[in-house]
Amino acid sequence: MIDTVLFDLDGTIIDTNELIISSFQHVMGGWEHSAPWTREQIIPHMGGTLEQQMRTFSGQEEVSEYVKGYRAYNDIHHEAMVRPFPHVIEVVEALHQAGIVMGVVTTKIRPSTLKVLERFDLLKYMKTIVTVTDVTNPKPHAEPVLKAMTELGADPAKTLMVGDSPVDIQSAQNAGALSAGVAWSLKGETILNGYGPDHMLHDMRDLLKLIRVETGRS
Repeated sequence: MIDTVLFDLDGTIIDTNELIISSFQHVMGGWEHSAPWTREQIIPHMGGTLEQQMRTFSGQEEVSEYVKGYRAYNDIHHEAMVRPFPHVIEVVEALHQAGIVMGVVTTKIRPSTLKVLERFDLLKYMKTIVTVTDVTNPKPHAEPVLKAMTELGADPAKTLMVGDSPVDIQSAQNAGALSAGVAWSLKGETILNGYGPDHMLHDMRDLLKLIRVETGRS
């Protein structure tokens, strides 16, 4: 029985993919020491913390100015470039009506997480929100998923973590929870399947079918 669903945010329920890529490329455009990474080079690194990604892309340890520039650009273009993935809102509403407890576990910072959830009226459904600023060890470590389950009083065996990145699957596995990849991930279904998720969603509505199968709810 699955009675708790935890969602990653970017690339899973909210389509921020193009905003993220363009934000990285904007910052890289100001680097004199190297050319901007291509879209294809950036995608495999998406899912980690912003600082981790900036260190990888820049080859530098101190990246606070790059992070600041990224967030400034991201904030300006957020309204025009961000939207929920198809069927997300209807599925979240249906899960809520079915009595499923939900939360968000993300590597975003709390202010931007709350901003996007509020914008699409999803915040009211999330009983816990664990961001990168709420943990010592971000995904793929178990801590974010464990923290969410502790706050909800959830049973790991009945908790499903849904995400678009290997770190989402690994964090769930490390916490003893179930995991589901999303086939619309920019990384691709094949890559995600290589990490052994318990389920693969090809459409957000697949989650309703899965919950019905696991819980007997309609």
